[in-house]
Amino acid sequence: MGHVNNASYLKWVQDAVLSHWRKIAPADAVASLLWVALKHEITYRKPTFLDDEVIATVLLEKVQGARAFYQTIIKRGEDVLAEVKSSWCCIDAETLRPARLASNVIERFFPDQTNGSTASA
Repeated sequence: MGHVNNASYLKWVQDAVLSHWRKIAPADAVASLLWVALKHEITYRKPTFLDDEVIATVLLEKVQGARAFYQTIIKRGEDVLAEVKSSWCCIDAETLRPARLASNVIERFFPDQTNGSTASA
């Protein structure tokens, strides 16, 4: 039918979230921490077709312990194609165990707030 496969949405979300992390986090955190997706909940609004150019906008809603909660909006122009809520677990790259983010790292994502509620890219 010419529609994008569902797996494409997940790849876009993964790429957008990880790009957001690399853009804002300090280099030492990027080098020592990894992210593993725990859950994705996708609400499809309109079909996406194979040749469509899309933009994924990421909003970090909160960080809780080793978990981060994101919302990603996928758009074609002004049309919202999908809304994705996802949760991710931060993993220590050496031990492969869950790792809490340091408060100074979290503050980079929520510069206007003390305990963090949103950060976007």
